[in-house]
Formats: sequence, C-alpha cells, structure tokens
Amino acid sequence: MDSSSNSECNNSMGYSSGAAVAAAGSSSSSSSPAASSRYENQKRRDWNTFRQYLRNHRPPLELSRCSGAHVLEFLRYLDQFGKTKVHVAVCPFYGHPNPPAPCPCPLKQAWGSLDALIGRLRAAFEEDGGRSETNPFGARAVRLYLREVRDSQSKARGVSYEKKKKKKRRNLPRPQSPQQQRNT
Repeated sequence: MDSSSNSECNNSMGYSSGAAVAAAGSSSSSSSPAASSRYENQKRRDWNTFRQYLRNHRPPLELSRCSGAHVLEFLRYLDQFGKTKVHVAVCPFYGHPNPPAPCPCPLKQAWGSLDALIGRLRAAFEEDGGRSETNPFGARAVRLYLREVRDSQSKARGVSYEKKKKKKRRNLPRPQSPQQQRNT
C-alpha cells in the first residue's frame, strides 16, 4: 500500500482528523436514510475502509476472492493505529493493569475494538449480498485470532475478559388488568 492509500484507510476508520472522517463517510456508495444510527454509520465507514484496503492491496483483491487470511492481514495492518499498550512478556509491567512508568511496549488495537469491528464487517458483508457460509469475517481463523488477541491482552494487562453473566430475571408480579382488579 502506498502512503496516500494508508491515509485514506486511516481517515475512514476514525484514526485521523474528524473532518477527514466526515468527508470519507459522506462519499459512501451505498444509500442510507438521512437518520442512520451511529452503528449503521460506523458499519458503513468500516465497510468502505475494508473495500479501500482490498483495492490498495498488491495485487488488488476482489471481495469474492477475499478469505479469512486477508481479514487477518487487515486486522494486523490496523494494529499500527492502535492506542492500547500491550506489554510483552519480558516487560517489567507485564500483567499490571496500571503500570507506574512508561515502557517501550507496542500500542495495538484493543481486543474489544477488533471484536466489534469484525461484527460490523460480518454484517456489512451479508448486507452487500455475500452469503453467510462464504463470509470471510466469520472464518474459523478470524475467530481463533480474536480469541488469541483477547487472551494475550488479558494476560499482558492483568485484566480478565470473562463473559458477563446474564442477570437472572426476577419474577415480578404482573400488573392486573382493569377487569381483574374489578373481580378482586
């Protein structure tokens, strides 16, 4: 990828100035209602960024030929714009959620950001006419990579990413209908 195409990808993913993000978002090829949700706008920007990444890939890639390996390549490319410090195993702050001093460990994309991105791209792929069984964002390799990132970041930061347990619904008494109230 050349540097000008990198800046286009960065801008539409929200890694640069807000004005560039607005300009990148307004040049969308898909039509959307005037009152799109924040999620829909982000999904459209992410989709446009991924499509731009494929066009700038050497050699350029068609979406129909895109695989889970290309998605992993895209996720690794995005790491250079990350803002989450991920300590390496030899770092003295490895496993500490709030290190007391700076260190040279790399900044990467946070697991939660990658997980949400893949969810949006997976939905966008199918909305764009792709079949769910050929969706590269749902590939096993992508799921395994996300799990590996989650686990490594959890260990590096000393924070666990356990699934939140669903709250048990308490059986509250149902409000009585007016007819039931008259009968009592």
